[in-house]
Amino acid sequence: MTQTEFRNDFVRAPGALKHFPALVLNADYRPLSYYPLSLWPWQEAIKAAWLDRVVIVSEYDEYVRSPSTEIRIPSVVVLKDYVSPQRQVAFTRFNLFLRDEFSCQYCGAKGDLTFDHVVPRAAGGVTSWENVVAACSACNLRKGSKSLRQSGLSLRKPPRRPAPSQLHNVGRKFPPNHLHDSWLDYLYWDAELEA
Repeated sequence: MTQTEFRNDFVRAPGALKHFPALVLNADYRPLSYYPLSLWPWQEAIKAAWLDRVVIVSEYDEYVRSPSTEIRIPSVVVLKDYVSPQRQVAFTRFNLFLRDEFSCQYCGAKGDLTFDHVVPRAAGGVTSWENVVAACSACNLRKGSKSLRQSGLSLRKPPRRPAPSQLHNVGRKFPPNHLHDSWLDYLYWDAELEA
């Protein structure tokens, strides 16, 4: 092997390993979050295992090596200490869109989303969970600063403050583009079964 080949292989190998994220589960074996899915880069998973903060429950077939150690890359890790879920959901654009399942609350469209005040701010409406909904640009423009009755629009469901568990469950509907086979047993085991 020439020096150039060695250098190219050495430089490319760490980049290839970025494709081995680890699913992070809480101490109760549930993901910390579904959307976004709780993932760590392989380096963080190995570091946490080395520091005895996690238990490795599944591994990739790939290894990382040092002069004295060879370790299989973790694909699923479980925290040793339980992390309590949040009691309140932060009022953010992302959480609002997640609550509304990334669809317009007037027409159901799935793209080009913004948000709309149900009771317009010009009419005294406040920016809160109970007054703001996801809306497509066309519906938002149609409604403007009018009331629902004046605009001829109606809500698909009334806006409410979501509980953390509600957002957690909605997040399951939006899995990432890639789910490793070793993750599947841990992602949906507590989902309600259909009759």
